[in-house]
Amino acid sequence: MDRGRKNRASSSRLSEMPMRVADTNRMSMVYATPQSNVRQPSFGKLNIPKPQSVTSERRTSFFGARTSGAGFPRNSTMGVFGGAEKIKDIRPLHDKAFVQQCIRQLCEFLSEQGFPGSVSTKTLQSPSTKEFLKIFEFIYSQLDQTFHMPTSKVEEEVPRILKDLGYPFALSKSSMYSVGAPHTWPQVLGALIWLIDTVKIFWCMSKQDLLFSDFSEDNTNVEEGAEYNKLFLDYTAETYAKFMQGADTFEEEEEAYLAKLKKLYKVDEVLLASMQEKYSILSEDVERLEKESQTDRLMSKRMEKLKLQTDLQKLQTYRSSLDTFKVNLQGKASELTEELEATGHHLDSLKQDRDRLQHLLKNQKFTPADVERINREKRELQQTISSVTKTLEEAEQHMWNEEMALAKVKEKAELKLTEYHKLARKLKLIPVSAENACGNDFEIRTTSDYGPGTMVQYKTQIQMPLRKLISNVEEESSRLANMKLSLDESVEQVNSNILDKSNDLKQLREQIRKLDERLENDMEELAREEQKWAAEVESMENHRKLLEKKVTYGYDEAVQQLKAAQQQYHLVLQETNEERRTVANNLASVFTTAANHLAIVEKFLEDLHSRVQRVCTKAIEEDEADLQKLREMMKSFMSKANRL
Repeated sequence: MDRGRKNRASSSRLSEMPMRVADTNRMSMVYATPQSNVRQPSFGKLNIPKPQSVTSERRTSFFGARTSGAGFPRNSTMGVFGGAEKIKDIRPLHDKAFVQQCIRQLCEFLSEQGFPGSVSTKTLQSPSTKEFLKIFEFIYSQLDQTFHMPTSKVEEEVPRILKDLGYPFALSKSSMYSVGAPHTWPQVLGALIWLIDTVKIFWCMSKQDLLFSDFSEDNTNVEEGAEYNKLFLDYTAETYAKFMQGADTFEEEEEAYLAKLKKLYKVDEVLLASMQEKYSILSEDVERLEKESQTDRLMSKRMEKLKLQTDLQKLQTYRSSLDTFKVNLQGKASELTEELEATGHHLDSLKQDRDRLQHLLKNQKFTPADVERINREKRELQQTISSVTKTLEEAEQHMWNEEMALAKVKEKAELKLTEYHKLARKLKLIPVSAENACGNDFEIRTTSDYGPGTMVQYKTQIQMPLRKLISNVEEESSRLANMKLSLDESVEQVNSNILDKSNDLKQLREQIRKLDERLENDMEELAREEQKWAAEVESMENHRKLLEKKVTYGYDEAVQQLKAAQQQYHLVLQETNEERRTVANNLASVFTTAANHLAIVEKFLEDLHSRVQRVCTKAIEEDEADLQKLREMMKSFMSKANRL
């Protein structure tokens, strides 16, 4: 009842508000949320443009039609009630950044006020209807402590409450069925943010405290005084007179009213200017922080962390491959060093031979033919050395190419090995204690060098158990397929039995219906017979009354003729008594016969009803027993199927 009274009071209060055309340069509190929570500077409760319409920027007047403009008087008579014009919501409700900002504001409000349920920005991305109703009930309970969400027709109750509070935009009933839908949630979220702002305004108005300590030295409320009321009434009278004369703006009156209020409250202009400057600085800080908060720095840092972790993992892998390659190169370098030392020794021995041969050449005399032969052998040896050197360079280049190709092949093999291990873990084949490993070791361990022996070893270790496992899986699959076919046949047979039993049940129900119709016909026939007997009883009663009337008439006549027929008195009295006894006996016999007939009919109906009831009960019990047997059979088949 309190909630209904509160709603009626709020709706009646809204109907009394001046439905004015607001200045388009001013931003209504409805459209300012939740972009900034910083309030305009004010001095206590002075900044009161008194209740303005919170429903829209432009409303159709409750009064009759009027022409706006100077020089055109307004009609002050009450006209037909006008409805609100269709208002376009200027809030960017379909902007993802704005929606995320609204979700964060809603989450912060619920957390600060102690919302009983668990709430987070993730759950508020697409909440269910149940969660929305809990949130709406919690927020509205801040306005009305006795409010409880009804259990039925909530899709009508929520829009009605918002409309009574003055929410300027309509919520459809269909939006209450799918609150978390992408096309519905932004509008519902905007309504919740507006309701939160209304709660905050209600809290500020209910505190009844002045903003500055200079105005709260005494305990008297200045706005409730006679001076404030006089100023407000004068301002209202002047503006309304101008309004009726066709004016739409009242800047001069507002400036005069503001000057009088400043004089009344003794406002310090210097303090006000300093507060304005502080407000501008805080507004800039808030805008900067909001711009920074629009980009989720935590999420960007997390993404950057993931990228760095991925790069680190790649670098570690590359480093391990480089270490392996470095070890291989070191081994090859040691081999080349040994070969170089052997070649150096061989070169030393060749130099010694050359020195020996030169010594022999100096000590012996050669003929021109010997010199020619030696020069030819020298040229041949030089050609042999150049060809061997070229062959050595080609061999070194070929060795380098082969090493690069081998490194690439190793990388590919490691990738294939990683994929193989991932697939094996997914199939539960590794480690040895895995479910499907069956004690076999399917893991291929990384080695620095691969050779034919290694391949043969892994083939014998993995290929044969895998083939055996595949054959076992195929056999099990075929066995389960056969079992499924048999179960399908059993299910079809059970379904056919159920269909037969349902047909039998339909026949029994048809028989029961026929018996019910027959019983109704018998009851109607008995009712007709009862009416017939009632008519007969009524006729006999009329006859009895007629006889009593005649007897009374005869008795009166006998009394009148008593003096004249004194001699026949006893005779007439005797005849009259006999007639009375005869009539009474006849009536008693008639009533006895009727009562006996009624008792017989009632007994027959009770017997017939008991027989029909027994037949119906027996048929229903048989059907229930058959259905119970079918259910038990079905449960047994299902349990067997589940076990298989």
